[in-house]
Amino acid sequence: MRFFATAEHEKERLQYFASPEGRNDLYQYNQKERRTVLEVLEDFPSVQLPFEWLVQLVPPLKTRAFSISSSPLAHPKQVHLTVSVVSWKTPYKRNRSGLCSTWLAGLGPEERISIPVWFSRGSLPPPSPTLPLVLVGPGTGCAPFRAFVAERASQSTSEATAPILFFFGCRNEENDFLYRDFWLSHAESGGVLSEEKGGGFFVAFSRDQPKKLYVQHKMEEESQRIWSLLSSGAAVYIAGSSTKMPTDVMSCIERIVAKEGVVPKDSAVRWLRALEKAGKYHVEAWS
Repeated sequence: MRFFATAEHEKERLQYFASPEGRNDLYQYNQKERRTVLEVLEDFPSVQLPFEWLVQLVPPLKTRAFSISSSPLAHPKQVHLTVSVVSWKTPYKRNRSGLCSTWLAGLGPEERISIPVWFSRGSLPPPSPTLPLVLVGPGTGCAPFRAFVAERASQSTSEATAPILFFFGCRNEENDFLYRDFWLSHAESGGVLSEEKGGGFFVAFSRDQPKKLYVQHKMEEESQRIWSLLSSGAAVYIAGSSTKMPTDVMSCIERIVAKEGVVPKDSAVRWLRALEKAGKYHVEAWS
């Protein structure tokens, strides 16, 4: 951009950004504020960048990966996605929004838009109907487990199925309770999440009370039921944010194994490592 700038003050500013001394200011200006290519060009109007240079320098849009949240048994000709609309404020209080999620959210239900889609094998292997499950999916992490529950509900009409314990978490019951009616219907009498079938549905609303409540707190409350399923051969599936959640949930399960199995903590850790090696502890996390 400096090479194509005609205004001297812009040329100097761009030269400073490109120097070792300006590295921190460049980070604050560009990466931290998430400025787009267009915004940067607008900030330096004297830069007349040739179009052929622009298309070579600007990286292509990245593909967006989403977990499929529907069962091929329940919806054989459909694929459902669970997408959170990305929005945040920069350090300088500028509103920013995700490109793909905002565009999708702006589409009207009556619009028929063709979108290119690619399918790839996920990191969560589909469980057999006879495998007991402990599922932990806060926020949009519930997406693959909506598919699991719908699949097992369809399977249960023709064969015996194992119980499912599902732990869901969100900020507020009123605003963030994704698929509320779906979970509650399957938690009713006879459903795959019902106590009658040995399952259960537990939800933590982290911001609906003065003290924050997370999925691991609900898991601690249900430690006996979790241990009962684990000791009978259940598999653990965790999906959601890659920040602290997967680590906190694993620590919680370690405490449950130590408490309910009446073993020292190091034995509980080894027990969980053996569960991983046996292919019964799966995590799908994203940033």
